Amino acid sequence: MASRFVRILAAEATERSARTPLATAHGGRGADIRPLAGTGDRDAMRVEDWAGRVAGSTFLQENLGISRSTLHRWQRSGTVVALRTGGRKHVFPLAQFIDGRPAPGIKEVSSAMPDPRRAWSWLIGPAPGLAGRIPIEMLKQDLVAEVVLAAQNAAMAKLARFSPPTLEVYSKKEHVKGMRSDSDQFSG
Repeated sequence: MASRFVRILAAEATERSARTPLATAHGGRGADIRPLAGTGDRDAMRVEDWAGRVAGSTFLQENLGISRSTLHRWQRSGTVVALRTGGRKHVFPLAQFIDGRPAPGIKEVSSAMPDPRRAWSWLIGPAPGLAGRIPIEMLKQDLVAEVVLAAQNAAMAKLARFSPPTLEVYSKKEHVKGMRSDSDQFSG
């Protein structure tokens, strides 16, 4: 039953990636995934509207055979993407699972992009650093190194865009320590 379920998910993902420009995350309603600039936009939307099909731990246990303890361990280690829906509740995007296991490379992408919403948004949209290919689909094809490098580059690019230039600031004490006093300058 789990492999049938995964095949259905894969068919839906393939259909979704064939749409231009991956604009319909759910049933053709036109929720655009990529242009969401900040997490504020995603936070205002329901997770299902931008993240695709998601499920809670009960569904995953009953349909994919993933125990709650395993899912919790994977969540803590970043091996799966868990999206908070409110309070302490999390849902898990179904497209990240292959035969009841997380796609290889999710942990490395999560490490490069610690915000789960940003990481998942990046994983499901066309990535410029991957010639417009969909990172989660590439992970399912075991193209882990290529995807991880692109995730690290995307994270660094975002950091560079939003980080103010660094200024070296010295305290007066540190500045004075390196200078000679007037009396030293005039003595011998």
